[in-house]
Amino acid sequence: MNLTDLMSPVAEDMRALDGVIRERLDSEVVLIRTIGEYIVGAGGKRMRPAMLLLVAKALGYQGQHHHILAGVVEFIHTATLLHDDVVDESDLRRGRSTANAVFGNAASVLVGDYLYSRAFEMMVECDSMRAMAVLSGATTIIAEGEVLQLLNVHDPDVSRERYLQVVRYKTAKLFEAAAQVGAILAQATPELEEAAAAYGRHIGTAFQLVDDVLDYSGDAEALGKNVGDDLREGKPTLPLIRVMEVGTPAEQQLIKQAIESGDADFAAVAQAIQNTDALAYTQQAAEAEAKLALDALALFPDSTFTQCLLSFGEFAVNRDR
Repeated sequence: MNLTDLMSPVAEDMRALDGVIRERLDSEVVLIRTIGEYIVGAGGKRMRPAMLLLVAKALGYQGQHHHILAGVVEFIHTATLLHDDVVDESDLRRGRSTANAVFGNAASVLVGDYLYSRAFEMMVECDSMRAMAVLSGATTIIAEGEVLQLLNVHDPDVSRERYLQVVRYKTAKLFEAAAQVGAILAQATPELEEAAAAYGRHIGTAFQLVDDVLDYSGDAEALGKNVGDDLREGKPTLPLIRVMEVGTPAEQQLIKQAIESGDADFAAVAQAIQNTDALAYTQQAAEAEAKLALDALALFPDSTFTQCLLSFGEFAVNRDR
């Protein structure tokens, strides 16, 4: 099942979300509109706002605030992408030039700030202190995750635990917040709200772990390019950490030097990853997270929306991009 089919029960809500995004990106400052439209035009999966919509509907929400708060989630996510690309000095995202490559770092940072500010304005409109507490708290955790990741750069001694902490802060936290806010909107019981949060947290973790796998899978040419991108930034992801745990001394030394320098014999790195079954190990870790996510949904009433949330777990671990 592709993502469009998966989201079909909330297709009308997703169209309403698009309207919210375009309306709230409007600004008298032309550059803000231009960069905002450039980012929106790049597409993206919009899994986080869709998760909020699906959880709210699965738990019986009938109001109108879900579109605005889904827009808040997408704005927070987009702001983090704008800032990430500047920090990582990235020039490609989703197959096209990043905003910072086209418009410059300063403009990207400032428009990211604008999106954060706009998101907080939109939160206030919904008059839910609980939703605001969860979303504002999430932005703090995400920022902490960014700093933790910065501390891990070029450090070959990063453990699985340290890496997963970054994943849960930087990536999984917004999935968790989106699902939890969906439950808050529906005025769910504390047990259902916690189940929603756990679902989002584990889906978000699985999603990032599969990204780790996809970074290193494909044919030899694609593999070399992706390994080069990861190692140039000096980020030790789980496949590399696995080689450091179980590889031969020579393989461990190769990965250590690659992470420290941001340069390596990429064919040798790929071979070390293959020799240690590091991709299968990482895929299994993702599948374990997805199972925890699906287990959390056991408390949810059965519905088309709950079935979609279950399918989200399958999509997160089986996707190929």
